[in-house]
Amino acid sequence: MQGKISLTPQDILEKEFKIDTRGYRLKEVDQFLDQIIGDYEQFYDMIQNLEKEKEELLKEIMNLKQELRNAKMSIDIAKTGEKEFTNMDILRRVSNLEKIVFKKEEKEEE
Repeated sequence: MQGKISLTPQDILEKEFKIDTRGYRLKEVDQFLDQIIGDYEQFYDMIQNLEKEKEELLKEIMNLKQELRNAKMSIDIAKTGEKEFTNMDILRRVSNLEKIVFKKEEKEEE
């Protein structure tokens, strides 16, 4: 935006014109320039607000992309880990069952 707009509202306000004997009516020129300044200030404010909004949206997009990457990684880890966790769970259960069974057999033998 900086390079595209060459005048600020203040530049327009402070602009002075040379006066000829056959020049325009100063009052009309001033009134018209006042209108231009008002519109220009509104455009300038709108552009500033849109730039801020754009920056915020870009930050939000970056955050959402990072969250998406993290979620995909978590899903991939869960998918690869499901079998390992399932196998580990089975081994733990078998081990616990063996402990229970062997303890009961030892008690029965006594």
